[in-house]
Amino acid sequence: MLSNNDILKKLRVALSLKNDDIIAILALVDFEISKGALGDFFRNEDHPSYKAAGDQVLRNFLNGLVIHKRGKREDGQKVE
Repeated sequence: MLSNNDILKKLRVALSLKNDDIIAILALVDFEISKGALGDFFRNEDHPSYKAAGDQVLRNFLNGLVIHKRGKREDGQKVE
């Protein structure tokens, strides 16, 4: 089973995203994260600084990715 970290890693590679791109995508849904905290998600599980990405991080990234790719909703509703 894939972890949230694995999903983030696979999406980053598949979409050719840099950490700055991911931070900008998260900012589209008002979710702030530092480069250091983001980097901890992409470390190997046995690294001392590794952090597991929670559901909230993945959910906000996916919602931000929708806005990044499609633009904001025309009816003004938030993506949930």
